[in-house]
Amino acid sequence: MKRIKIVVLLMAFAVVVSCSKSESTPTVNGIDPSTIAPISGQFQKNVLIEDYTGAWCGWCPRVTYAIGLVESQGLRAVPVAIHNGDPMAWGTSSTWPEPVSSFPTAKLNRILDWNTPENSNIIQVKYLTGNNCGLGLAINSTITGSTVSIDVSAKFAIDYSNLKMVVYIAEDNISSTQTNYTSFFGGGSSIPNFDNDHVLRACLTNIHGEAITQTTTSGSTITRNFSIPVPSNVTNVANMNLVAFITDANGTVINVRSSVAGQTQVFEQNQ
Repeated sequence: MKRIKIVVLLMAFAVVVSCSKSESTPTVNGIDPSTIAPISGQFQKNVLIEDYTGAWCGWCPRVTYAIGLVESQGLRAVPVAIHNGDPMAWGTSSTWPEPVSSFPTAKLNRILDWNTPENSNIIQVKYLTGNNCGLGLAINSTITGSTVSIDVSAKFAIDYSNLKMVVYIAEDNISSTQTNYTSFFGGGSSIPNFDNDHVLRACLTNIHGEAITQTTTSGSTITRNFSIPVPSNVTNVANMNLVAFITDANGTVINVRSSVAGQTQVFEQNQ
């Protein structure tokens, strides 16, 4: 009887941490979701980090440092840096996914605040990843002259409805002078030649997403095509990367994927 109860509890937990149409942002209770065995046919789950930042913002290196920790540990995260008040700025608070009044602000999957991320709080990112998600993404792109062609495909392992897609163009390796009030990056009050990565350059859809009108039931695959001039604010095409994600009816990110420009991807689907 005791063994049966344990099995039931484990099955219930697997449902909680799985990425599904009804629970796209899992809730965990101190158990690492990456330890849950992959389910055949489902997809690897990535988490979106949107970092609202600026070169003038002395506390913003906190989030940059935390993103570096996430990347150094190989967590399945896709960062995007949305700048304000500097030459890398994109849009304004009225055109961002949500109004932001304080910097830095970091959001996970567009609904969770990433609080004090530099204080070992990267576990909050880890617990939003996982081995099982009901949909996966693949990005294929080519650059011909000054034109970039992008195919964003989504494949579904369960039935979905009321989905939206967002597609970003971002750029890495942009140098600036960064104001710094932290002890990170050497602790100086001004950091010359600060390396800015994941800088948002363009949004190819509505910032809140464009409705997916194709069939999104289990077993189906849809593709959205874009062909646009390379954004004029991209300083180096070789450093350009693409980000695509799908949200549910509440605006929560279900899954996200990134790709360097010119790459051909396959779905991160469990065998």
